[in-house]
Amino acid sequence: MRGNSNSGNLPIICEGVAAVLLKRIGNEYKVLLLKRATSVLQNVWCYIGGGIEEEEKAWETALREIREETGITKLSLYTSNKFDTIYSPVEDYIYVAPVFVGYVDQYEEVNLNYEHSDYIWLSINDAINFVELPGNDEVLTFIEKHFIQTKPKEWMKVGDFK
Repeated sequence: MRGNSNSGNLPIICEGVAAVLLKRIGNEYKVLLLKRATSVLQNVWCYIGGGIEEEEKAWETALREIREETGITKLSLYTSNKFDTIYSPVEDYIYVAPVFVGYVDQYEEVNLNYEHSDYIWLSINDAINFVELPGNDEVLTFIEKHFIQTKPKEWMKVGDFK
């Protein structure tokens, strides 16, 4: 249990990452949303997320999780400087995950693993209205401003997986 055990401090835990994938389809970027199939968040539509393994950098986790959950291997990955945050009332801690943005090669196809039962590519506005977890809409709004309406800075690029 990670509770604060009367220490007077609320722990902040960062053990995972989130990744939002963008793909140009026609004349606009679409966002990939996945439908969870596991007991945690079952049937909830969200973007990619997963835990950081030992000796792994956060951006390496993002690339691994993208590959494992979608089969996508050709993309350019950027740090977004945005974070998913969730408060756990059971364990009394705040979970924080850095959000990465991947621009997917147009010919890449999605091949889901067991963690998801379905996927959909949506326009950013549709995705903002479609996600179910509180806060996911704010992350997508941020990504629209900094990764769709404008091009990210080159120094934000953290990985090329081609």
